[in-house]
Amino acid sequence: MLVLLPPSEGKAASGRGAPLKPESLSLPGLAEAREAVLTELVELCAGDEDKAREVLGLSEGLRGEVAKNVELRTAGARPAGEIYTGVLYDALDLASLDPAAKRRAARSLLVFSGLWGAVRVTDRIPSYRCSMGVRLPGLGALGAYWRTPMASVLPEAAGGGLVLDLRSAAYAAAWKPKGEVAARTATVRVLHAPTRKVVSHFNKATKGRIVRSLLTAGTAPEDPASLVEALRDLGYVVEAQAPGRAGTPWALDVLVEEIH
Repeated sequence: MLVLLPPSEGKAASGRGAPLKPESLSLPGLAEAREAVLTELVELCAGDEDKAREVLGLSEGLRGEVAKNVELRTAGARPAGEIYTGVLYDALDLASLDPAAKRRAARSLLVFSGLWGAVRVTDRIPSYRCSMGVRLPGLGALGAYWRTPMASVLPEAAGGGLVLDLRSAAYAAAWKPKGEVAARTATVRVLHAPTRKVVSHFNKATKGRIVRSLLTAGTAPEDPASLVEALRDLGYVVEAQAPGRAGTPWALDVLVEEIH
């Protein structure tokens, strides 16, 4: 099972350990593309600060994020699972998983990123600010930029099993499963049952809980239909829609009564 996650906008501070080693990151087929984004981002932030804030969509109060990006090559690095914070990652709570569940997380979780393309939670990265919605002056819109390298790397990473896609729309744009990979992919919405509406906070929190539940239980469904049964066994209320045509993902709605 491969679980595709969005990053968090807010991130923990970089560590005091060794700096980034780009060659050590997972998915080495993305190395050239990562280097291009990293180089342009550092140069942008080392130049005109106001221009950098405009490009990155940062408010006056987030000027410090520009300075953070200038130091990306020398700042200490930490596992990506510690760098990403926010509602989904708080609910997932990787640090409190038992050793077996942590090993499953290391194998199965892939976090998409405007800067790195995608990383494993064990990959050591510095804290940064660069969303997939950014349009860099040289490389253009990052969502579109990543599509070509992702298309050649992600199918292999997906292997032959289930792909559980929990990404937000901006990050989903960087890679859309096709063909037989799409047929074994499931996307998930979390709906407030009484209103049938998506509410951002509990959508993210519930997705974090779903991943944690699967990792803790040691459940490894091989296809979307098996995922539906596994989630129901774990106590989730799931409505599933099988693909209407070949080469498209399953659509799963998880219904939640309470917003928390």
